[in-house]
Amino acid sequence: RTSLLWGVSEIIFGKRSSIARLHLAFDDRYPARQLCVQMTHSSSHPNDPLHGVTLETVLRAVVERHGWEEMSHCIPIRCFMFDPTIKSSLTFLRKNPWARKKLEDWYVYDVTRGWM
Repeated sequence: RTSLLWGVSEIIFGKRSSIARLHLAFDDRYPARQLCVQMTHSSSHPNDPLHGVTLETVLRAVVERHGWEEMSHCIPIRCFMFDPTIKSSLTFLRKNPWARKKLEDWYVYDVTRGWM
């Protein structure tokens, strides 16, 4: 049997702050010096609306809701202004983090207000 000795500590790591919980437990079958360590990853990310959402999904959702014309006014980049396509926009957004950030922020804004 394993009885909980230390409780739960949280370790934050990674780009988007994925959380892992570290459980420290004493195992009664072994001497007191041995400690069992179990890592369990938190499966839900309640504070990150972008978790598990691909860039293509984000782009398609914003295009569907706002359209290319409104997007080109809010984020003035050529791939939104002239002959816009999903493919050309994804290529540009992947190469330019500042543009991707603007699009993701817009998506998060819409999602947190329940518009998407």
